[in-house]
Amino acid sequence: MTKGLVLFFIVFSVLLVTIGTEVRMHGESILPSVSDGIKRTSEDAEGKIGGPFTLVDHKGQLVTQSDFSGRYMLVYFGYTFCPDICPAALQAMMKAYDQLSPEWQAKIAPLFITVDPERDTVEQIRGYVTAFHNALIGLTGTLEQITAAAKAYKVFFAKVRPEDDRSYYLVDHSSIIYLMDPQGRYHAHFGHGISAESLLTRLQSLPWQMD
Repeated sequence: MTKGLVLFFIVFSVLLVTIGTEVRMHGESILPSVSDGIKRTSEDAEGKIGGPFTLVDHKGQLVTQSDFSGRYMLVYFGYTFCPDICPAALQAMMKAYDQLSPEWQAKIAPLFITVDPERDTVEQIRGYVTAFHNALIGLTGTLEQITAAAKAYKVFFAKVRPEDDRSYYLVDHSSIIYLMDPQGRYHAHFGHGISAESLLTRLQSLPWQMD
Protein backbone atom coordinates (compact mmCIF):
# COMPACT_ATOMS: atom_id res chain seq x y z
CA MET A 1 0.00 0.00 0.00
CA THR A 2 1.47 3.39 -1.03
CA LYS A 3 1.89 6.30 1.38
CA GLY A 4 -0.65 8.28 -0.64
CA LEU A 5 -3.32 5.58 -0.22
CA VAL A 6 -2.63 5.29 3.51
CA LEU A 7 -2.95 9.05 3.86
CA PHE A 8 -6.28 8.94 1.98
CA PHE A 9 -7.75 6.35 4.38
CA ILE A 10 -6.58 8.33 7.42
CA VAL A 11 -8.21 11.52 6.15
CA PHE A 12 -11.40 9.63 5.20
CA SER A 13 -11.63 8.06 8.69
CA VAL A 14 -11.23 11.44 10.37
CA LEU A 15 -14.02 12.85 8.23
CA LEU A 16 -16.35 9.97 9.19
CA VAL A 17 -15.72 10.50 12.91
CA THR A 18 -16.27 14.24 12.54
CA ILE A 19 -19.54 13.81 10.64
CA GLY A 20 -20.77 11.20 13.13
CA THR A 21 -20.05 13.50 16.03
CA GLU A 22 -21.89 16.35 14.30
CA VAL A 23 -24.96 14.19 13.75
CA ARG A 24 -25.00 13.08 17.40
CA MET A 25 -24.58 16.65 18.65
CA HIS A 26 -27.22 18.16 16.39
CA GLY A 27 -29.43 15.17 15.78
CA GLU A 28 -32.55 17.09 16.74
CA SER A 29 -32.11 19.44 13.82
CA ILE A 30 -30.82 16.89 11.29
CA LEU A 31 -32.72 13.68 12.04
CA PRO A 32 -36.52 13.58 12.48
CA SER A 33 -37.54 12.40 15.95
CA VAL A 34 -40.42 10.02 16.64
CA SER A 35 -42.47 12.86 18.10
CA ASP A 36 -42.23 14.76 14.80
CA GLY A 37 -44.80 12.34 13.40
CA ILE A 38 -47.35 12.83 16.17
CA LYS A 39 -50.32 14.98 15.24
CA ARG A 40 -51.35 16.78 18.39
CA THR A 41 -54.95 17.91 18.69
CA SER A 42 -55.19 21.66 18.13
CA GLU A 43 -57.79 23.88 19.75
CA ASP A 44 -59.54 24.11 16.40
CA ALA A 45 -59.72 20.31 16.08
CA GLU A 46 -60.91 19.96 19.67
CA GLY A 47 -63.76 22.31 18.90
CA LYS A 48 -64.91 19.90 16.19
CA ILE A 49 -65.19 16.90 18.55
CA GLY A 50 -68.77 15.94 19.29
CA GLY A 51 -72.04 16.73 17.60
CA PRO A 52 -75.67 15.68 17.29
CA PHE A 53 -76.58 11.99 17.40
CA THR A 54 -79.73 9.90 17.31
CA LEU A 55 -79.47 6.55 19.09
CA VAL A 56 -81.46 4.10 21.20
CA ASP A 57 -80.75 3.74 24.92
CA HIS A 58 -80.62 0.49 26.89
CA LYS A 59 -84.30 0.91 27.79
CA GLY A 60 -85.33 1.02 24.15
CA GLN A 61 -85.99 4.78 24.07
CA LEU A 62 -84.90 7.00 21.18
CA VAL A 63 -82.47 9.63 22.44
CA THR A 64 -80.52 12.50 20.95
CA GLN A 65 -77.74 14.69 22.26
CA SER A 66 -80.30 17.32 23.29
CA ASP A 67 -81.68 14.89 25.90
CA PHE A 68 -78.48 15.49 27.88
CA SER A 69 -78.42 19.26 27.44
CA GLY A 70 -77.61 21.09 30.67
CA ARG A 71 -75.43 18.24 31.96
CA TYR A 72 -71.82 17.33 31.42
CA MET A 73 -71.42 14.12 29.42
CA LEU A 74 -68.80 11.45 30.00
CA VAL A 75 -68.75 9.60 26.68
CA TYR A 76 -67.00 6.28 26.00
CA PHE A 77 -67.17 4.25 22.79
CA GLY A 78 -66.70 0.50 23.14
CA TYR A 79 -68.58 -2.79 22.94
CA THR A 80 -69.92 -5.42 25.31
CA PHE A 81 -67.78 -8.27 23.96
CA CYS A 82 -64.59 -6.28 24.58
CA PRO A 83 -62.32 -8.53 26.67
CA ASP A 84 -60.42 -5.99 28.77
CA ILE A 85 -59.99 -2.42 27.50
CA CYS A 86 -63.64 -1.38 27.76
CA PRO A 87 -64.27 -2.88 31.20
CA ALA A 88 -61.16 -1.15 32.57
CA ALA A 89 -62.18 2.24 31.16
CA LEU A 90 -65.78 1.94 32.32
CA GLN A 91 -64.73 0.80 35.78
CA ALA A 92 -62.51 3.86 36.19
CA MET A 93 -65.19 6.16 34.78
CA MET A 94 -67.99 4.88 36.99
CA LYS A 95 -65.83 4.57 40.10
CA ALA A 96 -64.98 8.26 39.76
CA TYR A 97 -68.63 9.09 39.14
CA ASP A 98 -69.72 7.06 42.17
CA GLN A 99 -67.47 9.10 44.46
CA LEU A 100 -69.10 12.39 43.49
CA SER A 101 -71.82 13.85 45.66
CA PRO A 102 -75.43 13.19 44.56
CA GLU A 103 -75.69 16.88 43.61
CA TRP A 104 -72.70 16.59 41.27
CA GLN A 105 -73.83 13.24 39.91
CA ALA A 106 -77.09 14.85 38.81
CA LYS A 107 -75.06 17.20 36.61
CA ILE A 108 -73.26 14.41 34.70
CA ALA A 109 -74.59 11.89 32.17
CA PRO A 110 -72.21 8.92 31.76
CA LEU A 111 -72.69 7.37 28.31
CA PHE A 112 -71.47 4.12 26.79
CA ILE A 113 -71.90 4.07 22.99
CA THR A 114 -71.38 0.74 21.28
CA VAL A 115 -69.20 0.35 18.20
CA ASP A 116 -70.64 -3.13 17.64
CA PRO A 117 -74.36 -2.60 16.90
CA GLU A 118 -74.55 -5.99 15.19
CA ARG A 119 -74.23 -7.83 18.51
CA ASP A 120 -75.00 -5.06 20.99
CA THR A 121 -78.78 -5.08 20.93
CA VAL A 122 -80.86 -3.15 23.45
CA GLU A 123 -81.15 -6.26 25.63
CA GLN A 124 -77.44 -7.06 25.39
CA ILE A 125 -76.32 -3.56 26.24
CA ARG A 126 -78.86 -3.25 29.08
CA GLY A 127 -77.35 -6.15 30.98
CA TYR A 128 -73.86 -4.83 30.34
CA VAL A 129 -74.22 -1.24 31.56
CA THR A 130 -76.26 -2.13 34.66
CA ALA A 131 -73.42 -4.41 35.74
CA PHE A 132 -71.19 -1.35 36.05
CA HIS A 133 -73.58 1.23 37.49
CA ASN A 134 -77.28 2.01 37.42
CA ALA A 135 -76.49 5.52 36.20
CA LEU A 136 -74.52 4.35 33.15
CA ILE A 137 -76.54 4.89 29.96
CA GLY A 138 -75.95 2.42 27.14
CA LEU A 139 -76.58 3.55 23.58
CA THR A 140 -76.90 1.51 20.40
CA GLY A 141 -78.49 1.94 16.99
CA THR A 142 -78.04 1.07 13.35
CA LEU A 143 -74.57 0.83 11.86
CA GLU A 144 -75.20 4.12 10.07
CA GLN A 145 -76.20 5.87 13.32
CA ILE A 146 -73.21 4.47 15.21
CA THR A 147 -70.83 5.41 12.40
CA ALA A 148 -72.18 8.97 12.36
CA ALA A 149 -71.73 9.32 16.14
CA ALA A 150 -68.22 7.85 16.03
CA LYS A 151 -67.27 10.17 13.19
CA ALA A 152 -68.51 13.18 15.16
CA TYR A 153 -66.30 12.18 18.10
CA LYS A 154 -63.33 11.26 15.88
CA VAL A 155 -63.50 7.63 17.07
CA PHE A 156 -61.98 4.84 15.00
CA PHE A 157 -63.44 1.32 14.96
CA ALA A 158 -63.08 -1.75 12.73
CA LYS A 159 -63.82 -5.47 12.94
CA VAL A 160 -60.87 -7.82 13.45
CA ARG A 161 -61.42 -11.52 12.72
CA PRO A 162 -58.94 -14.09 14.11
CA GLU A 163 -57.43 -16.32 11.44
CA ASP A 164 -58.39 -19.50 13.32
CA ASP A 165 -62.06 -18.54 13.83
CA ARG A 166 -63.63 -16.44 11.10
CA SER A 167 -67.08 -16.67 12.70
CA TYR A 168 -65.94 -14.67 15.73
CA TYR A 169 -64.60 -11.14 15.72
CA LEU A 170 -63.23 -8.44 17.95
CA VAL A 171 -63.54 -4.71 17.33
CA ASP A 172 -60.44 -2.56 17.22
CA HIS A 173 -61.39 0.92 18.47
CA SER A 174 -60.21 4.12 20.07
CA SER A 175 -60.24 4.04 23.88
CA ILE A 176 -60.93 7.58 25.02
CA ILE A 177 -63.23 9.03 27.65
CA TYR A 178 -64.62 12.33 26.39
CA LEU A 179 -65.90 15.02 28.72
CA MET A 180 -68.41 17.31 27.03
CA ASP A 181 -69.75 20.47 28.65
CA PRO A 182 -73.45 21.24 29.39
CA GLN A 183 -73.81 22.75 25.91
CA GLY A 184 -72.49 19.61 24.26
CA ARG A 185 -69.11 21.17 23.47
CA TYR A 186 -65.78 19.43 23.90
CA HIS A 187 -64.24 20.11 27.32
CA ALA A 188 -61.51 17.47 27.78
CA HIS A 189 -60.57 13.89 27.01
CA PHE A 190 -58.78 11.17 28.95
CA GLY A 191 -56.65 8.42 27.43
CA HIS A 192 -56.74 4.72 28.19
CA GLY A 193 -55.31 3.86 31.58
CA ILE A 194 -56.46 6.94 33.48
CA SER A 195 -57.18 6.05 37.08
CA ALA A 196 -60.48 6.65 38.81
CA GLU A 197 -58.67 8.92 41.26
CA SER A 198 -57.23 11.13 38.52
CA LEU A 199 -60.57 11.32 36.76
CA LEU A 200 -62.34 12.18 40.01
CA THR A 201 -59.92 15.03 40.62
CA ARG A 202 -60.65 16.45 37.17
CA LEU A 203 -64.41 16.14 37.65
CA GLN A 204 -64.28 17.84 41.04
CA SER A 205 -62.46 20.80 39.46
CA LEU A 206 -65.18 21.43 36.87
CA PRO A 207 -66.96 24.78 36.73
CA TRP A 208 -70.31 23.47 37.91
CA GLN A 209 -72.26 26.60 37.14
CA MET A 210 -74.17 26.16 33.91
CA ASP A 211 -73.10 29.05 31.71
